[in-house]
Amino acid sequence: MGSAASDPGPTDVTPAMAIKILIAGGFGVGKTTMVGTISEIRPLHTEELLSEQGVGVDDTSGVELKTTTTVALDFGRITIREGLWLYLFGTPGQDRFWFMWDELALGALGAVVLADTRRLQECFPAVDYFEQRGLPFVVAVNCFDGARRHDPVKVRRALGLDGVAPIVLCDVRDRESVKDVLTTLVTYAVGGAFENPHHV
Repeated sequence: MGSAASDPGPTDVTPAMAIKILIAGGFGVGKTTMVGTISEIRPLHTEELLSEQGVGVDDTSGVELKTTTTVALDFGRITIREGLWLYLFGTPGQDRFWFMWDELALGALGAVVLADTRRLQECFPAVDYFEQRGLPFVVAVNCFDGARRHDPVKVRRALGLDGVAPIVLCDVRDRESVKDVLTTLVTYAVGGAFENPHHV
């Protein structure tokens, strides 16, 4: 009995793709918390205890109860669908660790700049960094307990933004809130066709 070899049929295999997102901002603004809130895997943290060497170097005003700091990166992952993932890289906040930023920014689709309106000046360097490199970013105002809520239009004015980068309010402890921030960023970064009612 003879047998004939059959041609393999077409396959529906979708190539795997990972999208890289940076989570940036000043010291103590909530980057590590944001990555931990949304990551489906146990996030990788490179946190160390604040030490005496940081006294006079790290500005802890407004975050006096903070005891640790990220010294390299935070890493988390979200599965969008089979074969498509978001990789989240939280950047270190202090100036002395900024040599890491260029490495972390390689291949990134965009960035979230976390802002604390009590210490808004802390996010200026991150905004400047991404503007200078032409990397799409959104400003996510982390609504800390007890902090005054500010109109995003006023935040935009205070940051001197040109009206292009979206500004959203968020709570980095809330998964749905973080999801909204990331959705806003990806939508803005891939097309800029923006229909988010919270965009100002």
